[in-house]
Amino acid sequence: MGTLTRWERAMERLEDTLLAHVRGKGPVEIVDALQRECDSNAVVCSESRVVVPNAYDIELAERVHEELGRNGGRVGQVLTDSLARHGERMGYEWAGPLAVHVTKSRHVPNGRYRVASRVMPHVRADWFRPPAG
Repeated sequence: MGTLTRWERAMERLEDTLLAHVRGKGPVEIVDALQRECDSNAVVCSESRVVVPNAYDIELAERVHEELGRNGGRVGQVLTDSLARHGERMGYEWAGPLAVHVTKSRHVPNGRYRVASRVMPHVRADWFRPPAG
């Protein structure tokens, strides 16, 4: 039973570390995953034109999602802004308006998050906001 307790404590420390990044300096681990997703799906159209997906979905483990929601729910905007800066640095052209959609999931393979991207032309970023009220 002692091994299980140590394992549980190790998992809590990992989750606390992720949450500390989100609350403090920014969601560093998730930002890195977003940037990798963007870079790995870049399509070189010409020497001066590289197009990348514009819609990114981040699934967070339920506990992580709930914790982030208690902290003002700004994580989606922070991630969108960070990815926009990355795209600008790399000289990417978005396939349409950039949107990062954050949801919770019970089926996250690494127990923390999953990132996916796709092209969604003519999609307004404000469609991803939660409904008012």
